[in-house]
Amino acid sequence: MPRYLIRASYSVEGVKGLLSKGGTARRDAIREAVASVGGTLEAFYFAFGDDDAIILCDMPDHASAAAVSLAAGAGGGVSSTSTTVLLSPEEIDRASEIHAAYRPPGS
Repeated sequence: MPRYLIRASYSVEGVKGLLSKGGTARRDAIREAVASVGGTLEAFYFAFGDDDAIILCDMPDHASAAAVSLAAGAGGGVSSTSTTVLLSPEEIDRASEIHAAYRPPGS
């Protein structure tokens, strides 16, 4: 199952909700959202800096990951999200065995 790293920044509404219900409620809501598309939440952390939340999860496919991101965005609690597809070392091994035909610019 593909693994994803999701970074989220809260909107003002999201921060108010976080202050009202706490961090564990937010983690549980994300766990439920990921599970609703057939995925599993591996880790959820709050962070300082540009990102307020860092999420690591497995989801069945890219469409499922996009559905969770769209739902979070439509809910108004986040001002931005960024989703990164993660590759295992074994997937990189397989990729290194595939020889793509590529011609660099100017050649």
